[in-house]
Amino acid sequence: MMMKLLMSWDIKSGREQPYFEFIVREFAPKMMRLGLQPTEAWYTVYGQGPQILTGGVANESAMETILEGDEWNALRQQLLNYVSNYSQKVVPASGSFQI
Repeated sequence: MMMKLLMSWDIKSGREQPYFEFIVREFAPKMMRLGLQPTEAWYTVYGQGPQILTGGVANESAMETILEGDEWNALRQQLLNYVSNYSQKVVPASGSFQI
């Protein structure tokens, strides 16, 4: 069964440029090397809610292995240097946008 990791966060004020560099150069490529296939990324420009919504899919056993691994924990810790209000959850993948 395919599972989807749903993540949301807000970019820390004043950290926008280094954040985007980190996402493009490190976060997304490492996420894919770990076995998470990105599915979507949404940037909230106006309104309430998290500034960033993003997701990635992997099969159930791979998702468990990835999220329990040291590499994922280190990558998530790096992300936390640039963001606040980080949240994640794993749900069965539906094939469409999920929140």
